[in-house]
Amino acid sequence: MEKVAIITDSNSGITNEEAKEMGVFVLPMPFMIDDEEYYEGINLNVEQFFELLKSDRKISTSQPSVAHVTDLWKKVLEEYDSIVHIPMSSGLSSSCQTALMLADDYDGKVQVVNNQRISVTQKQSVKDALMFAREGKSAKEIKEILERDKFQSSIYIMVDTLTYLKRGGRLTPAVAAIGTLLRIKPVLQIQGEKLDSFAMARTVKQAKSVMINAIKADIENRFAEFPREKRIIAIAHTDNLEAAKEFRKEIVEAFPDYTEDEIEINDLSLSVSCHIGPGALAVACSIKE
Repeated sequence: MEKVAIITDSNSGITNEEAKEMGVFVLPMPFMIDDEEYYEGINLNVEQFFELLKSDRKISTSQPSVAHVTDLWKKVLEEYDSIVHIPMSSGLSSSCQTALMLADDYDGKVQVVNNQRISVTQKQSVKDALMFAREGKSAKEIKEILERDKFQSSIYIMVDTLTYLKRGGRLTPAVAAIGTLLRIKPVLQIQGEKLDSFAMARTVKQAKSVMINAIKADIENRFAEFPREKRIIAIAHTDNLEAAKEFRKEIVEAFPDYTEDEIEINDLSLSVSCHIGPGALAVACSIKE
């Protein structure tokens, strides 16, 4: 039986400790902070990241170098027959396309999955890939399944402040100023390739209601063919853990067939956090294979 390794990047939200417990490998994502390079989970943790972000340091996202990717693949292939590599969505970073190009030199031993996910939904893909590997499926088979079902997920994100969207050029200063004055809470969506606008809310309460209703609509429509045990709901946040715990209680009230223990709370990917800032809340639904 083919011995298959699962590799992902730190945009999945899988920490180094979790990776060891799960039996997967995590490629740390690089960030440029005041022209100095940092690596998530290596010399940059979540707490440090938000301290730097709030202090108005110049932070930008990057992608792993070719050497970092191929060095990890080489090391893993010393122990495994093949690799399933699950990077963040190709619509959000060029790291997926780079990995696909590099994999051409590995004679099928490295299968790069372009399944358009990030954060908690990307983490679910990693869990599914692990399950398939343990069942004896080949790396190529796992890639085909994950890409076939890549759009069976949604993330809805409430942005708490417009400062970082303005800083990243996603809002003009005038629109940001008006939005701040009106205390607008944008709700963004990741469904497929990109981070898009979904709705506008005036309060946190209204934004949470928008997100809950969006998940309900997905379950009743897009995911209607899947039984309850296949539908995974998860929560993510940016430096907003206590609010995320309260939001989980509201999710359980809205979806009484779920328990709090079933609904994981994770840090939202730092690559997304960089553009939306602290205080965000997100809810996601994905289909478990």
